[in-house]
Amino acid sequence: MRKLSWFNKLVFVINSLFATILLLSYLLPYISPKTFPIISILSLTVPALILINISFSIYWLIKLKRQFLLSLFVLVIGFQTINSFFQVAEKKVLLTDDLKIMSYNVRLFNIYKWKKEGKEETLKFVSDFIKEKDPDIICFQEFLTKSKVNFDYKYKFVNNNPNKRVSYFGQAIYSKYKIINSGSLDFNSTANNAIFVDIVKNKDTIRIYNVHLESQKIQLDKENFGEKDSEKLIQRLKKTFKLQAEQSEKLVAHEKISNYKTIICGDFNNTAFSWAYRKLKGNKNDAFVEAGKGFGKSYDYFFPARIDFILTDKQFEVNNFKTYTVKYSDHFPIMARLKIN
Repeated sequence: MRKLSWFNKLVFVINSLFATILLLSYLLPYISPKTFPIISILSLTVPALILINISFSIYWLIKLKRQFLLSLFVLVIGFQTINSFFQVAEKKVLLTDDLKIMSYNVRLFNIYKWKKEGKEETLKFVSDFIKEKDPDIICFQEFLTKSKVNFDYKYKFVNNNPNKRVSYFGQAIYSKYKIINSGSLDFNSTANNAIFVDIVKNKDTIRIYNVHLESQKIQLDKENFGEKDSEKLIQRLKKTFKLQAEQSEKLVAHEKISNYKTIICGDFNNTAFSWAYRKLKGNKNDAFVEAGKGFGKSYDYFFPARIDFILTDKQFEVNNFKTYTVKYSDHFPIMARLKIN
């Protein structure tokens, strides 16, 4: 086998650097942002690191060089990580008695006109979409609480944000099944929050959490990543990850005092490679991992970012998972079909 050229030696050095970073990133879900917030920022880069290492392996294979083993080895070690990033085959079991649950960050129905359509148009688009897909339960984040929505659901729990400055929006859960209890976790000093409802389906009582973890507040089309603003960005992300950790811990502590089967839905504002995701997931099933297909991209950006999740207790069998790429918000709605075992 021929020796590497100077160019390929340089490529291998870069390859080794990215392989090492990816290997270290596997530890991120086990390191609390409250301890090392700066390291937690790496969780946002893991999808890119996976794709980069796959690209390096392909490059070396094309060159017929054994160096392909480096990235391949690191990728194999992190198989479970990659498994939460991409799914090959969709599970498609559609039963009439499935519980269909949707999560959707509607971005205030576009009241600030991020998109060309106005509020009323966006409301109609969302209403028509929901009528078509007909979920049994919908968890809304960034819900305009005083909007006149045309959703045909008998039961609902709409909660204004506890922060008075932004009390015109919050979380909402709409349900075809009777809601026998509801409440809010009221995250402190933030526009984000989590709410819950207990519903009754047949003889089962199910607790559903609708969570919107602390936002990154990154404007991807406007953010200046120059030296001065990069420092501000890093400090903001560090604070955000700490708050996400506290919010996740609060929800998990609240969940522990309930004896009901539990589903956690929402916008985590972070990836499946983060500490917050691992904390909330615990031993639950990730509906996308169980039954989804592709990257599960839930944020409307060129890169496949999955930051919206449906997590279920083991008593639920996930029969199907869909991401709908309708562009009525900066997030895509996701829906899972669940069977209670």
